[in-house]
Amino acid sequence: MVVRKVGKYEIGRTIGEGTFAKVKFAQNTETGESVAMKVLDRSTILKHKMVDQIKREISIMKLVRHPYVVRLHEVLASRTKIYIILEFITGGELFDKIIHHGRLSEAESRRYFQQLIDGVDYCHSKGVYHRDLKPENLLLDSLGNIKISDFGLSALPEQGVSILRTTCGTPNYVAPEVLSHKGYNGAVADVWSCGVILYVLMAGYLPFDELELTALYSKINTAEYACPAWFPVGAKSLINRILDPNPETRITIEQIRNDEWFQGGYVPVSLLEYEEVNLDDVNAAFDYDEEPKANQLQENEDTGPLLLNAFEMIILSQGLNLATIFDRGQDSVKQHQTRFISQKPAKVVLSSMEVVAQSMGFKTHIRNYKMRVEGVSANKTSFFSVILEVFEVAPTFYMVDIQKAAGDANEYLKFYKNFCSNLEDIIWKPSNEASKSRISKTKNKRR
Repeated sequence: MVVRKVGKYEIGRTIGEGTFAKVKFAQNTETGESVAMKVLDRSTILKHKMVDQIKREISIMKLVRHPYVVRLHEVLASRTKIYIILEFITGGELFDKIIHHGRLSEAESRRYFQQLIDGVDYCHSKGVYHRDLKPENLLLDSLGNIKISDFGLSALPEQGVSILRTTCGTPNYVAPEVLSHKGYNGAVADVWSCGVILYVLMAGYLPFDELELTALYSKINTAEYACPAWFPVGAKSLINRILDPNPETRITIEQIRNDEWFQGGYVPVSLLEYEEVNLDDVNAAFDYDEEPKANQLQENEDTGPLLLNAFEMIILSQGLNLATIFDRGQDSVKQHQTRFISQKPAKVVLSSMEVVAQSMGFKTHIRNYKMRVEGVSANKTSFFSVILEVFEVAPTFYMVDIQKAAGDANEYLKFYKNFCSNLEDIIWKPSNEASKSRISKTKNKRR
């Protein structure tokens, strides 16, 4: 089997996919360190005129090196691709934790908020304003610490420029002055977003949430919200000072740090030793005009399904229960991800899935051992898309990883059950499950 490599990094499974990039698990073959490799198609970037935006995002992430910010290690390039090597974060999004657990305890909410303020303050000290702070952009590492991510909408204004004019961000978290189109201070606007996040952590829902944007903006402009009865007095007071619709009188980060409620159990983060930041690799990646190295992944080569190593299998499992690799079951709906095992040849698995998907009325697109299934949802109201990828987990054992790319979670669960019910001939089950299945079928026949 051909090992897929870019430079010193060995490429593994896809762990995320967006409009303009794929994120793959990778390992540094020199140090053994696990990383996330963001792969961007150069032609797509040029087509959508995104070179300046992506160069800015990469430059910002190299500039902001802080324990509570996702670390960017380096940037590599080939003739057709740009590879951004990032810190590999295993704990998922803070958003998912809130969805799963509901509101968090006062102590946990405060700890996350303290870390958020530390990270945001450091960004501001470097002249970087995030402008899209929300729980979806706050990742959690293996120790449960926050990692600020997604600097795609960040601003890095020139020296001496303090007023920003671009209206951007996620409506529910955006500050009222950003909506006014009259210019705003990026640092003050970020503080507002931090206040909304603190509210969400402690309440389990948004302070400003309307279906109609006009009604939503009206409530944001007047800071029309109410704190639940269970909010501690200190937290309520701090949120009220942060969600001040007047940016001139809104509390600053320095004042937040001196707040009595905020101070509870606060341990300021130890900053990393000073590192000189060099942007040469960023500029080189976008000016690259050489052919890719021989060991880099070529566009259309069929190298067989990726082989998952032991570490990746553990990452895929919940804790060390490797049985969860084989089927995520009901709990997977929150991650919109499920998987099954087959002992059939990989190409047989792929062709069987293609036939079943098409019989269900979906279009399919196959490249190597990855298939995208897309079409209109079962209720005919929205677009639906699923990504399936075949991995080799052991000789004669293949895992199919299925992820929802677009559409409703309930629609996805229906699709998965229906899809798998038509693939029983290729899905492998442990012997005890297989025998149960046979017994069940026998009983049904007798009836």
